[in-house]
Amino acid sequence: MDSIYRHADLTVDQQHALLTAARTLATEFAGTFGTETIERFLHASYDQFAGRAVIANYLPLLAERFARQRLRALARIEGKDSSGVPIVLFLCVHNAGRSQMALGFFARLAGERALGWSGGTEPGELINPAVVEVMHERGIDITGEFPKPWTSEIVQAADVVVTMGCGDACPVYPGKRYLDWDLDDPEGKTPEQIRPIRDDIERRVRALLTDIGVPAG
Repeated sequence: MDSIYRHADLTVDQQHALLTAARTLATEFAGTFGTETIERFLHASYDQFAGRAVIANYLPLLAERFARQRLRALARIEGKDSSGVPIVLFLCVHNAGRSQMALGFFARLAGERALGWSGGTEPGELINPAVVEVMHERGIDITGEFPKPWTSEIVQAADVVVTMGCGDACPVYPGKRYLDWDLDDPEGKTPEQIRPIRDDIERRVRALLTDIGVPAG
């Protein structure tokens, strides 16, 4: 497990952090996936963020979190996840505004009764600060989230895919349930302009939870 992370473009600290992440994921997914699969997903996740990360020191953490999500999706696809909770994927363009607000409300209202993911067709570098501000007004902290891409296993594992403005760039898989939410893009808008978008998203999320049979907490 050690050798795969000894690359010239990684600092010693990054190598150590990735190795620690691999061991953590190996423990979490013991009996589900082998070391080779876990390393492949972790390293691929790292590469997806390496070209656009604002703070390089966070790369191993982002890679670990994204790899965990992808492995959980793969487990669902392969019938190795017996949790049975519905999964909803929120997709927009940059995964920095609309989809992050939707995920924030979904996670708060669904609790452990459903699982929410988000992604973007062209992920940005950071979540829109004004979006963070208006969500904080509702007592929801989304500063721990980060823009990320979608992957095939994540889309396939979702029970419902909610798209927001990504048009033809959004992935389409036959037989998958899709909802298209027509929402203004908060990019470049003030908090005052974003609040109506936020409130509209909350209403839609509540309706979605009712539709999939998950009581809103």
